[in-house]
Amino acid sequence: MVLKGINASDGVGLGCAVCVREESLDYSDVPYSGKEAEKARLQNAIDEFNQRTAAMADRIREQTGPKEAEILTGQITMLADPFMLSQMQEAIDGGSCAEGAADAVCTMYADMFAGVDDELMRQRATDVRDIRSRLLSILMGVTGIDLSALPAGTILVAHDLTPSMTVGLNRENVAGIITETGGRTSHSAILARALQLPAVLSIAKALELIKDGDGLIVDGGAGVVVLSPDARTRSEYLAKQKDYQEKTAALEVYRDKSTADADGKYYHLYANIGSAAEAETAAQSGAEGIGLFRTEFLFMDRTSLPDETVQYEAYYAVSKTMAGKEVIIRTLDVGGDKAIDYLGLEKEENPFLGHRAIRYCLDRPELYKVQLRALLRAGAEEQNIKIMLPLVTCVEEVRAARELLDQCKKELAEAGVPYDKDIALGAMIETPAAALIADLLAQECDFFSIGTNDLTQYTMAVDRGNAKVAKLYSPFQPAVLRSIRSVISAGKRAGIPVGMCGEAAADPGLIPLLMCWGLDEFSVSSASVLATRAQIHRWHEKDFRRITEEALGMSTASGVEGYLKASVNQS
Repeated sequence: MVLKGINASDGVGLGCAVCVREESLDYSDVPYSGKEAEKARLQNAIDEFNQRTAAMADRIREQTGPKEAEILTGQITMLADPFMLSQMQEAIDGGSCAEGAADAVCTMYADMFAGVDDELMRQRATDVRDIRSRLLSILMGVTGIDLSALPAGTILVAHDLTPSMTVGLNRENVAGIITETGGRTSHSAILARALQLPAVLSIAKALELIKDGDGLIVDGGAGVVVLSPDARTRSEYLAKQKDYQEKTAALEVYRDKSTADADGKYYHLYANIGSAAEAETAAQSGAEGIGLFRTEFLFMDRTSLPDETVQYEAYYAVSKTMAGKEVIIRTLDVGGDKAIDYLGLEKEENPFLGHRAIRYCLDRPELYKVQLRALLRAGAEEQNIKIMLPLVTCVEEVRAARELLDQCKKELAEAGVPYDKDIALGAMIETPAAALIADLLAQECDFFSIGTNDLTQYTMAVDRGNAKVAKLYSPFQPAVLRSIRSVISAGKRAGIPVGMCGEAAADPGLIPLLMCWGLDEFSVSSASVLATRAQIHRWHEKDFRRITEEALGMSTASGVEGYLKASVNQS
């Protein structure tokens, strides 16, 4: 039987199933001992949770790195939210035992995060559920899942791979991971890639279909699981596993190389990050800079606006980590599927087309200026920060942002605070409107960065979360490709650099087209840096020009994609 899911972490694993099922956390028989006693029990459990989580974070930091440890330390931060704690205490005042209070409040937050379309926000639901189950386990004295003594050749099957489950995991004995939930940007996927384990996520009813001891093959690249494979299938996948391992090892030669094509032309290869801690991972991966720092994550998991100092410290930390290399920081991209209660965003019937991103920030100039001042200050020392505006649709938005930036410069100068006087201001091209007036925007901007995720969604009028129309969501659509080409062309004519920070920048099939059109900078996930560099290294100009001409002569996304993938495999 072949089960299909989401390809979350590349590689091929063969082994036997070990199914992980949660212990019962039924607290219906727990008596209510009074307000003070229950609050004391709750606080003791939180203190123990924090101690255990800090120790787990230290162990994950040693095993995989700071980015993965931050997932756990983020749980401590979430539980430290005074609003969350006060809600639990109010539930106890209302007659709930500590278990009931923790369960009700965590479930409410998890449901709230799970209802958001953005995958990065849905990660918070996984975190809160992990907090809930671990708090209840501490309160009830239930021993947690111990994955330190798994037999060799284990294929781990679970509803979700939580950060706490990975602590003590014997990586050498685990051949692959299967979960019932999660996507490519979920914590399950991040952790699997960090552990370099093949993983297929979102296989519905995996724990019903798979039994302990079942033979399994996990093809993380294809997003396929083979249940009870025969000898011939095992042999085929063993050969595929060997081939993958050899190709992965071969990529290491690119770690310290510059990014150049086969003719010696150089490109910039940057990484996308969501926090200051991820900058270190990006640097270690071989990234030559940061092409996208998503600052909205500084604003999430909080009950109040991060002040100028908090923001300055985060931006400065990234600037220092990447000293001598460019750091492109996107200003607050809030709204749409990124709701933050304390920002006072009104519920809208069509939030993706509503009061969000640069529109919201320009209507809240005092809030926006806090971020702009922090960015100006953070860039004073290394002078490597560039400011990028999200969801630009017209020239007026860039001019208004630049006017606010000039006001901030004046305020800092009058206060005698050091700042980067020549900081660059650019636009993220992710709407059809911006693409159509790219020539006009290029006269106002110091650089462009193409966000292919939203550009594809808006160009094709497709809700990428809607399975019924998801097949239309493809950067290989001729309309999307023509849009990308025209944006790069407008930037080149104006003499400003053009980068790409959407997922398409790492797609082997699209890389030769982007090179042909003159893209200056590719910004990808840290995990994709070496593979992207290797792809760029293989292409001669005469070859990528020939392939591009052929591809643009095709009228369908499937035709373009099939041709490009075949060309990549043959070259």
